Amino acid sequence: MKRHLFFIAVVFMLMSAVMTFADEAVLIDFSLLTADIIEHPLRQGVLTQNRATMMDFSATAGTGYTDEQKKQMAVSLAIESWDVVLASSSRTNQNQSLSYTREAVVAEDAARFGGSPVLGVRVRFPLENYNSWALIQPPFQVPAFEPKATIADDGTITPETDNNAGDPVNARLSRFEGSYDTESKITTALGVVKNVGVLKSVAVNVRGLNFPHGLHAILIDNDGNEKTVFLGYLNFDGWRTLRWDNPGYINDVRNRELRVFPLYPKSTPFVKFGGFMITRNADHAGGDFIAYFKDVKILYDKAVLEPVRDIDDEAIWGIVGDREEDRKRLESQRFGADQVLRYLESLKQETGTEFTE
Repeated sequence: MKRHLFFIAVVFMLMSAVMTFADEAVLIDFSLLTADIIEHPLRQGVLTQNRATMMDFSATAGTGYTDEQKKQMAVSLAIESWDVVLASSSRTNQNQSLSYTREAVVAEDAARFGGSPVLGVRVRFPLENYNSWALIQPPFQVPAFEPKATIADDGTITPETDNNAGDPVNARLSRFEGSYDTESKITTALGVVKNVGVLKSVAVNVRGLNFPHGLHAILIDNDGNEKTVFLGYLNFDGWRTLRWDNPGYINDVRNRELRVFPLYPKSTPFVKFGGFMITRNADHAGGDFIAYFKDVKILYDKAVLEPVRDIDDEAIWGIVGDREEDRKRLESQRFGADQVLRYLESLKQETGTEFTE
């Protein structure tokens, strides 16, 4: 009897140990967001969009736009499409025009990430001594349920009907979830990771240039709530991994509050990447700030185990899909309208720099 109880205790100890090991995923890898399709209309040979993350918001834009305007509603997560938004007190015309992102490539002989494209950021902070911040954010909120698709060279998106048929794990992933590596057991996403319960840690590979500013990561959950986590200061030279460890994470499952949640349609909790925030203290010098970002990684507990479902709930009820369509419609109204306004403004802009004689 004692021996039987001993084996039971060992099993529970092993289960507890397994439960404390969190899953790992690359939430977003900027080296996958290079511009590889759609040539710039004014700069020959310069590509502007990223094939893998191409989105077309014109389908839900309505009839109030011309075909030419609707073309401007197609965009991707290409590095140079990301926005830099300054605090309202810092948003002068000059500061905003000098705050933008650029695609940068690490030198081939570098000690880390040699030859890899990364996200380069320039922020123009005010010279006056007051606190300020800047957001580096994607051009649109990453969609969580966008189906896999084939993207043509002109940006046309064609949904795939039978993708990864021989790979059931990758077949379940939506387009912005990226791909799962069966050897490393790591998912490399393009901005969204599914089935995330409790976050254990967040890490960012960043190249600092001795600026004393603070770095924060912005995460968005399936209910649209934003969480900003502080990763550390950028007062170093070279590549470094800055991380946030959840102070409320409980390793021992015996001390956790055990709760049972309804599954469908609640069984798809996820985390989206919402961007970075750079904070500048009033005591520090203003002016230009430069940094480079390679990727964002997370350690997390699964929200639910992978059960065998004998009924496809979503195919019957379509609740999750309807919610995603509503979000996409709102996104098209916000982002699509902004893109059209920018396009119309560019048409009015004077391109010449010299007077005629």
